[in-house]
Amino acid sequence: MKTSILARFALASAMAVLIVGFAHAQAPAPASAVPAVRPQGPPDPYEGRKKLLVVADVQTGFHHNSISHAMATIEQMGRESGFYVAFLRTDSQLITSEPIVGTGARYDGRQINARNLDYFDAIFFLGSGEGTLTDQQKADLLAFVHDDGKGFIGGHASTVAFYNWPEYGEMIGGFMDGEFPVQPMPLIVEDPDFPGAREFPTTFTDQYQFLKAPYDTGDVHTILRLDPARLTAEQLTRRPDGDFPVVWARNYGRGRVYISTFGHLDDPWDQPAVRELYLEGIKWALGLTDADVTPDIQPQ
Repeated sequence: MKTSILARFALASAMAVLIVGFAHAQAPAPASAVPAVRPQGPPDPYEGRKKLLVVADVQTGFHHNSISHAMATIEQMGRESGFYVAFLRTDSQLITSEPIVGTGARYDGRQINARNLDYFDAIFFLGSGEGTLTDQQKADLLAFVHDDGKGFIGGHASTVAFYNWPEYGEMIGGFMDGEFPVQPMPLIVEDPDFPGAREFPTTFTDQYQFLKAPYDTGDVHTILRLDPARLTAEQLTRRPDGDFPVVWARNYGRGRVYISTFGHLDDPWDQPAVRELYLEGIKWALGLTDADVTPDIQPQ
């Protein structure tokens, strides 16, 4: 009997030890011992590829009929060439360095898969008018190019955007003062060494612009220009100095800016010469190729 009581006592003690140990094993670790879990962004399906943000925000300006075709062409050129992947937007939400979170009943305060400027290597801008950017977004855009060394490509309407934002005009090189009607116009390939420019036709049909301040003769690197020797006297009155750049490039801080005024209508976007020139401009702005973009006239 005595042995039986002792055995039962030993068995009960062992079970108590097991229960206490199990409870300790199941108890949560102290907060200080739990590793911090940081929210992760969505996986990048285009890891290792150059990212081009294409923005055609025309809510406050002229809506060119060619914009949809232009965006589709830019995206197609990236997929066919393999040099970049394009993200198409008709708003300016992603032109920001701030985190982007959702709104509304389902997404309010939640991280969504919209990317900010940190994700992109260059912007292709097709917008017009004063735009919808906040002051902070404007500062982020300038810093994206000037400080971060990223690229900015401006299409046909880029010189009629943000007239009331002088720093934008300084970045792209100038604003449009006016334009000639769509017609065949004479061209000079000013820099045949810039990729894609050498074989461009010396007569081409499109709507051509003439520029105003902050543009001044010589302060950009001109790639193509209208040929003043073949313009009419009336056309030359638009700029008596005969300086009509059509495509140009420049460094802006650490970044690269490429402006092409081709593409008023759909047809130029279907022309191999225009596509080639745009593709090479995108590649240069992305840092995939190099070219000498010394200003036409170096400051003294």
